[in-house]
Amino acid sequence: MSDDLDDLKRLMDQAMPTPDAEKKAADLALARKNFEALQGSRDPVRPTSDRPKGGFIRGVKSMFAHISTRGALSATTALVALGLVIALPQMQDLRGVLSGGGDATIVTESTSGTSDEDSIPVAAKSRETTQEAPAPVPMADAMVPGAEIAPAPQSTAPAGGAVNSVQGLSRRAAPTNAPFAQIAPADRMAPRLEANTEAFANADKNPLRITAEEPVSTFSIDVDTASYSVIRSSLRRGQLPPSEAVRIEEMVNYFPYDYAAPAPGEAPFKPTVTLMPTPWNQGTELVHIAIQGRAPALTDRPPLNLVFLIDTSGSMNSPDKLPLLKQSLALMLPRLSAEDQVAIVAYAGSAGEVLAPTSASERASILGALDRLAAGGGTAGQAGLQQAYAVAEGMAGEGEVTRVILATDGDFNVGLSDPEQLKEYIAAKRENGTYLSVMGFGRGNLDDATMQALAQNGNGQAAYIDTLSEAQKVLVDQFSGALFPIADDVKMQVEFNPATVAEYRLIGYETRALKREDFNNDKVDAGDIGAGTSVTAIYEITPAGSPARLTDPLRYGEGAAAAQGDELGYLKLRYKEPGAKVSQLIEMPITPGMGVAGDDARFAIAIASFGGLLKQSKYLQDWSFDDALALANGAKGEDAFGYRAEAVQLMRLAESLQR
Repeated sequence: MSDDLDDLKRLMDQAMPTPDAEKKAADLALARKNFEALQGSRDPVRPTSDRPKGGFIRGVKSMFAHISTRGALSATTALVALGLVIALPQMQDLRGVLSGGGDATIVTESTSGTSDEDSIPVAAKSRETTQEAPAPVPMADAMVPGAEIAPAPQSTAPAGGAVNSVQGLSRRAAPTNAPFAQIAPADRMAPRLEANTEAFANADKNPLRITAEEPVSTFSIDVDTASYSVIRSSLRRGQLPPSEAVRIEEMVNYFPYDYAAPAPGEAPFKPTVTLMPTPWNQGTELVHIAIQGRAPALTDRPPLNLVFLIDTSGSMNSPDKLPLLKQSLALMLPRLSAEDQVAIVAYAGSAGEVLAPTSASERASILGALDRLAAGGGTAGQAGLQQAYAVAEGMAGEGEVTRVILATDGDFNVGLSDPEQLKEYIAAKRENGTYLSVMGFGRGNLDDATMQALAQNGNGQAAYIDTLSEAQKVLVDQFSGALFPIADDVKMQVEFNPATVAEYRLIGYETRALKREDFNNDKVDAGDIGAGTSVTAIYEITPAGSPARLTDPLRYGEGAAAAQGDELGYLKLRYKEPGAKVSQLIEMPITPGMGVAGDDARFAIAIASFGGLLKQSKYLQDWSFDDALALANGAKGEDAFGYRAEAVQLMRLAESLQR
């Protein structure tokens, strides 16, 4: 063996002989002839029973098994050594190219040329081919579910960056300026984002009012909670919510409170007024007005007729839309009794009844109808709405409660008539006893403004469902409050005393403002209160003579009206019994020192300040998220469902995002 190795070493040490020009030309001609024969229509290889010898280890074993002479061993060893000398540097070059990034698109030039003249200007051809290469497919298109995968073009390198071995050897033998590959620009790889078409119902912030000029404040109560859920969705996505999405009254009213309830035989709800110092302004006070509806009747309640109007348009094809909607409605079914009925109407291009009125006890039929729903097509909201009301009217009976519940992402962009006509249509159906509530799903094209308008005109509730937990809260925990009203058209009016209150401002309720004369007009629609529902309103007032007053009294203004003792103001509430046409009145004075601020009132104030921070209210002065956090943490009280603890976490998240 040592003799063979010595011979091999001696052969490798010999100088490379000068190539024979004639022999080189003959070899090239023979190689070209063999290449053309391979590209043509030669007879195919005859099949054999031999197993293909793939893999490096199997090939080496096979090679040594067939070696029988020392000369053959010497020759193969020399070839292996020569191959390593050539291949290892080439592998280093290959690793250098592939280390540019795992997401890059690599484009190589075609190697289809055959003539000597065509193979010379390699650099020029590679640059030309690179410029004509097709642009990479955007990631958003490449990842569309169900899309067919197009075959890779011949000019694209296969996965792993495999390179033609002959081409690689030619680069080592005769280096050129041609690049091995080109990395596609990063901006061409960016996914295409859907346009955000969200629209929110809001109005200008309530201004500071001078009591001597505008002593009366009038508005409709609001039990919607959609704004808080939208804010939570935004913060959990790592974004501060847009200012127009923040409706402070909906944030405050999102939480259940243990306010004092009316006694049996009294009005359907009871107001409670509490005064406390303003935590963000030492010179002002807060008037906290709490309304608590009577507890719902859990056993002796009227039969319920529900028509679910479900948006199955293409925009609902998202996990947080139609699939979440199906799960949400399934949660509600156990709360229904055998006397209740359920119907389902879908709209997507054209309306259709998916489930005829069915007893709630037939859960399998209802769940089966939900499972058959699929998203696709345009949105024709009005046609579906008309059919849903027609089905509801056919289900309605004497003494029964009938509701249409619209579930959508708020996209009414196809087939919708004039919005004002739609509101009038819904209002007319409301007068006949069929109310409309709206549940919003998903983000991106959430038309919150339309949802709010429909719910307000339909005497219903607007809620946004972003998680299954929120569906549990809206459709299960607050089932009675959402579906069984105890008071319709509830309006609130506060008259402040100019002798004791210099200025005031209502916190929130911008979209619920009413004219002063609307309070006594029973034809003007307002919000409703459901069984067990609590509603909160908060005023910030500046006492007369306080250094915190922002305006100067008029030198030549009229004298203040005669004060009623030390009263700060007078609270009046109007409401109608469900189905009644004439309203009833509740009234009470607001006096200094009323009430004691407990955990419920202080937590409501903390949430109101949270909303003010999100809207960047100038009235909060130096108040910060840390201050709101401290106030909320100290007033969480009994938090059975964890809603208040979640709010504290959202405050912390908002503080981090605002830095």
